[in-house]
Amino acid sequence: MSVPGVSPVPDPEQSRVEALAADLRRLRERYYAGEPEVDDVTYDGREDELRALLAARPELTPADNPLEQVGAAPRGGRRAIRHARPMLSLAKVSPDARAEGVREFVERFPGQPLRVTPKLDGVSLSVVYEDGALAYVATRGDGTTGEDVTHATRHVVTNLPRTLDGVSGRAEVRGEAVMLGSVFAAYNAGHPDKPLANPRNACAGTLLQKDPEAAAAEGRVLHFFAFDADGPPVSALPAHGFAVPEVAKVTGADAVLAVIARIEAGRTANDFDIDGAVVRLDDERAYAAAGSRSNTPRGAVAVKLAAEERETLLRDVAWEVGPGGKVVPRAVLEPVFVGGTTVSSATLANQEVLRSRGVKVGMRVLVRRAGDVIPFVSGPAPGPQPDGMRDAEIPANCPSCGTALDERGNSRELLCPNLDCPAQTLRRLQWWAGRAAADMEAVGATWIARLYADGKLASPADFYALGVDDLLAYDGMGEVSAKRFVDSVERSKALGMRRALIGFGIRHAREGVAKRLALAGYERVEDVAAAGAEELATVKDIGAVVAASIEEYFGRDDVTAMLEQLRGHGVSLDVRDEDRPVDVAEAGETPLMGATVVVTGALVHPDTAEKVTRPAFIRLLERAGATSATSVSAATSLLITGDDVGAQKTAKAAKLEVPVVDQAAVWQWLREAGVA
Repeated sequence: MSVPGVSPVPDPEQSRVEALAADLRRLRERYYAGEPEVDDVTYDGREDELRALLAARPELTPADNPLEQVGAAPRGGRRAIRHARPMLSLAKVSPDARAEGVREFVERFPGQPLRVTPKLDGVSLSVVYEDGALAYVATRGDGTTGEDVTHATRHVVTNLPRTLDGVSGRAEVRGEAVMLGSVFAAYNAGHPDKPLANPRNACAGTLLQKDPEAAAAEGRVLHFFAFDADGPPVSALPAHGFAVPEVAKVTGADAVLAVIARIEAGRTANDFDIDGAVVRLDDERAYAAAGSRSNTPRGAVAVKLAAEERETLLRDVAWEVGPGGKVVPRAVLEPVFVGGTTVSSATLANQEVLRSRGVKVGMRVLVRRAGDVIPFVSGPAPGPQPDGMRDAEIPANCPSCGTALDERGNSRELLCPNLDCPAQTLRRLQWWAGRAAADMEAVGATWIARLYADGKLASPADFYALGVDDLLAYDGMGEVSAKRFVDSVERSKALGMRRALIGFGIRHAREGVAKRLALAGYERVEDVAAAGAEELATVKDIGAVVAASIEEYFGRDDVTAMLEQLRGHGVSLDVRDEDRPVDVAEAGETPLMGATVVVTGALVHPDTAEKVTRPAFIRLLERAGATSATSVSAATSLLITGDDVGAQKTAKAAKLEVPVVDQAAVWQWLREAGVA
């Protein structure tokens, strides 16, 4: 019961569930975009915390539960392909619960033979053949629908068989594309101006290259390992020319644990990254009979390996300035090979982390690549330490411009308040060219730094004034590279308002803020610039601090001039159709209004009998006032079913007493709402 004038007491557990769910969705999108923000250990810890909260209080389960999602939804730039059967994720066993987790899994299937293989750290692919000829290749996507990467695969995956001799009808082979460590090292040695971050990200980025022929010519090539098949038996895959990971067939938990220990001990001898081992029922009929949960099969589990650690010397602590002015410590290391690559610097996050880990300059430290992605210093190495160690100096002034630094938050993060700081300007230029913003894939950070140092680049608008002749004046820039640079800049002109707002690198305002401003109805960057902080703060989830930062940024004369210059170069700063809010129809009140819906099965237009894509159907539902979710939960109002529906979602709907509605009835509601 609510009492007038008294606000309800917030439920801290509900608030934590909502925060964790939102965080996991964002981190998942960044990971599958090839730009992970945190290591696997941190991500898994947040998943475990959310899982524990929901186990204790299932009524708090969010409509769009990240624990029931697989991969990330296709991003719209390529043809969407619906998988014949879902490409599920695997349940995980953490390194510190290895023995317990393996024994628990094995005890569920007593006496069953098991297959143990290395878990490769790459990109999952579905390769489909029709009558022996390669038909298409798709990414996992969200597990139900992936992206067509056939064209890229033909150029960059060097060992993928183009035919399956003697196999008729439809056949599907599933596996993992990886960038071999030797390929990764050779590419970076030949391209010091734009090195790849790590093999896993490089693999994902290579498959999504706009020009895969050029990528292959530069040495960005991938290797495919097959581990599953519909059509030919898995045992026949090597005979068809597929590379397969090493397989051990054993029985019993002790034997499984021994194989995993052997995989872990030999991980550095491989020419590819692994982040665990997969334990699976060997008998295909038993595997199928085991069934699946909402997003994971019951007959397989992934056992994570402990992050690799190596000892090295901490030579110094350097302080770097980010595009938003945050000043962060970075460890300068004696180069050490860890997690499949040579590491010479690593993150230390902030000054409180630096203190809490007890590391000093001149100390022998342990370096870890958690999840084989982000290197960080985990602490002092065991044993005697060198003489002459000293504490790292915490700067009082910006290392780039000398401005006095501000300190904020419990972690005592340091911030340079000077928006004209040279380091911030350079980082903003590099940020503008990055994938989240203008996506200038042929423009490397090193070249941006050289052009900035020479005065050729001072603001994002200056990219669009560069020509091939300007670039050819530099040593190391050939005609082909110069043309790719300029073509990449030219293609970026269509970025639109949302990506431009990301690219400006406005303090406190990143992807989520840009998306909310687009959904709030702003049509042009100039409209955002004209809105005051008071107006911006009324936009959902944009508070006073973010609003003030946006107002401050657009209040600068040089930013106003930059917007005019961008327009003059033909750069789009207008909202794109895919970023606009969905207009809810005014007429035709139906059961869809205000409902949270989940859609499953194939969709067909009742008038034309043509297939309808799920995103198109969901947009119609949203125009009729519904909110779409990807999985059935206690918060689901309706489960909408199309053709060829699997039993998984309908069974869960029955368990939770969620009404199930056939698409025919929903199409009628869409007509009544005036949207179909």
